[in-house]
Amino acid sequence: QVQLVESGGGLVQAGGSLRLSCAASGRTFSNYAMGWFRQAPGNEREFVAAISSGGLITYYTDSVKGRFTISRDNAKNTVYLQMNSLKPEDTAVYYCAARGYLGQSYNYAPSYDYWGQGTQVTVSS
Repeated sequence: QVQLVESGGGLVQAGGSLRLSCAASGRTFSNYAMGWFRQAPGNEREFVAAISSGGLITYYTDSVKGRFTISRDNAKNTVYLQMNSLKPEDTAVYYCAARGYLGQSYNYAPSYDYWGQGTQVTVSS
C-alpha cells in the first residue's frame, strides 16, 4: 500500500502561482511513477502531468505546458506540481496518484493504483 497526502491548494488570483505537494508513505516511493490529475465540478478527472520513478521523464497535458512543472524528491518521498500563470480554468480538485511504472498509459486515470484525497485549487478572475 502507498498512502498519498496532497497539500498546497488554495485561492489565488489569475496569473498567480501555487505549489502543490504530495507526500507518500508506505512502500518505496522511488519505485513508483507519479501523476497529477484534476477534476472540476461536472467534469471527468483529467490528466495534468506525470513523472517517472527516477524523475527523468515528464509528461504534461497541452493546456499546462510551459506553466506547470512536475518534480519529485525521492529522499523526501514527495512529488510536487509547481503551477504558474494560473487561469480560472485551472480551478479544480487536484489529485496525486501512483503507479508501478510510467508506460504509455500515463494519462489514463484508471491505470493508477493509489490516490490521494485531493486538494482544492481555486483561481479567481
